[in-house]
Amino acid sequence: MIHSYIITGFLGVGKSSMLTNTLKNHFTDKKVAIIVNEFGEIGVDQNILKNVHSDVIEISEGCICCQMAEEFESGVIEIINKYQPEVLFVETSGAAEPFPVFLSLQNLGVTVEGVICVVDAKNYDTYMHNATAKYQVGGSNIIVLNKTDLISEEELNKAQTDIITYKEQHDIKNTMTGKKVFNNYFIHHAKQGIVGKEVFEGAYQIDEMVGLVTDNHVHEHDHIDRRVGKLSKDIDFAAVDAILESLPKNIYRVKGMIKVTDVPTTLIVNYSFGNVAFEELNDYEGDSALVFIGEDIDTELELLSKHFPYLSIQQEEQKQEHDHSHEHEHSHAH
Repeated sequence: MIHSYIITGFLGVGKSSMLTNTLKNHFTDKKVAIIVNEFGEIGVDQNILKNVHSDVIEISEGCICCQMAEEFESGVIEIINKYQPEVLFVETSGAAEPFPVFLSLQNLGVTVEGVICVVDAKNYDTYMHNATAKYQVGGSNIIVLNKTDLISEEELNKAQTDIITYKEQHDIKNTMTGKKVFNNYFIHHAKQGIVGKEVFEGAYQIDEMVGLVTDNHVHEHDHIDRRVGKLSKDIDFAAVDAILESLPKNIYRVKGMIKVTDVPTTLIVNYSFGNVAFEELNDYEGDSALVFIGEDIDTELELLSKHFPYLSIQQEEQKQEHDHSHEHEHSHAH
């Protein structure tokens, strides 16, 4: 299973700084590959990226997410075959929209954990008139307000209100159904391009998910909770789907493995911000279980287990404290 994140945002907002800090702070235990293109400021920032991770693949001659879409997909295939990464980061050009990249990764069977738009909280009003900037916000499900250390609390509140307005006005929709592509989104605050672990929570490999389910360890940091729910052996696919359809917005990621009566193989569940994908998993003989990730989720999970008797939330057996080395803030946006 390959997880991916798309990093988008206008020219000069701090995408490369955020990506550099993210790799140093949160992904030292993962095999990470980065795809960037040499459009605009990326041609300069490639040297910074190489200091963090040597396997930087550049897609040359233009924007990877529009006219170079075919070359982009072949580049992703090449990096997967050559480096076999666990996590793939794609940094789009500041003059490009992220949605075509999202579609290309999905076409290749790569799990997209989040489309992250970095916004300059201090200077956003100087460029948000640009149509591309608006659709970068509209095409994302995680928005990071960067450079919050350079503005007052009042200015931050105004920036967040304005960006929510842009998001609602330019939220991408399925042209066939008219429904939003991303059902939910979150806004996070960053100082000097440093964001908290919760932005990337949930990029688990199969063995990590099996460990979470088997060991039933409960990890918490700040307001982020992880809880394990076991499922009855006689459930069908519709029953699992009903749980996922009923999740409240403060449960924003769900991972797990399920065996259902009407599907012959075990399925991997990957739910992110209201959107769900399933993959086949061979040779798994363990329990059907889901790992719920969110903020202050115990009450909601208790209600879910009462409503769905085939879902049993496991009690906490071990709690691991995490060192909070970076200050961060986050808030819901619905």
